Amino acid sequence: MSPPVTEPGNIIRVFYDGACPSCRRDRRQYERLAGRAADQVEWVDITGRDEELKARGIDPKTALQELHVEDQHGGIHSELDAYVLLMSRAPVLKPLAWLISLPLVRPLLRRLYHRMVTRRLERTGRMP
Repeated sequence: MSPPVTEPGNIIRVFYDGACPSCRRDRRQYERLAGRAADQVEWVDITGRDEELKARGIDPKTALQELHVEDQHGGIHSELDAYVLLMSRAPVLKPLAWLISLPLVRPLLRRLYHRMVTRRLERTGRMP
């Protein structure tokens, strides 16, 4: 059984692209949907933090292309695993986290996710 979300020290850290308008919008939407669970998420804008990312074992170029989440134990999760961890924190989003983790759904979502991110980065001239 996992510890309750409100337990002290149960905070996760989300590394997101703060220079991306849709990423900022997604963050606000998550915070609204998560309610009190949002208090257990620390949002870290990766813009200009290459050395900090490297110190955590995250390649800065990859960080632009995939969401990264550091769990309460210091483990780094990326891509869809990061979304599953983040969404599973919010009761209203748990069913979506479960859906994303299904073996038949996951490969399709992975391709769609990478296609969308690549288009966004190319459109803004920020593709690593």
